[in-house]
Amino acid sequence: MWYFNSQTIKTPKSLTISDITYPKAIFRDSDLLSSLGIKPYREVTPNSRYYHNGAFTLDESGAEVVGTYAGTAKTVASLKENMLGVINSQVASKQGSIDWYWLRADKGGKAIPSEISDYATTIYSEQATKESEVAALTTLEEIMEYENRPYTEVRKVKHTSEEGVETYGPETTSSTRHINMCKHWTANPTDEVDEAFVSLTADA
Repeated sequence: MWYFNSQTIKTPKSLTISDITYPKAIFRDSDLLSSLGIKPYREVTPNSRYYHNGAFTLDESGAEVVGTYAGTAKTVASLKENMLGVINSQVASKQGSIDWYWLRADKGGKAIPSEISDYATTIYSEQATKESEVAALTTLEEIMEYENRPYTEVRKVKHTSEEGVETYGPETTSSTRHINMCKHWTANPTDEVDEAFVSLTADA
């Protein structure tokens, strides 16, 4: 975007300046734009997850015009309500993926495997833990940390042979991940195996 004569220009267009009409192609010529007083424009907005757009200020002093919206923080109560909704949605999705075991058993089919029933129990246990953790949050900063908690993940390096056979390790790599704890669950069905995974540890 660009800024000229107290107006924001979102897409290239023809302009008449000092009785001269310039085609929209001038927006490909940065030197010409500069000579005409047309500056690049950008907007700075707060993180919409946590803030509403507040007061607007415009800085035209530099080579680039910057419009900035101050952030008005959303209420802790509304953010927590949303977090609980995310947790409940996660639980519904996870439980929905294994409901068929119960349907099969109810129709006289195979019994529910113990690892699946244990997994279902763990889902609800973790849900209760997360709901308690969210209830204990009292500030925006605590909420932001809970939804962006730094973890270090260690994974084995994948190797692919000339025959296309994939193996992992022994070399490993590590990286930092910022995890939304509303979506982070330690329990997974036993058939979900990640051969490259080594560890995921919360940073101190």
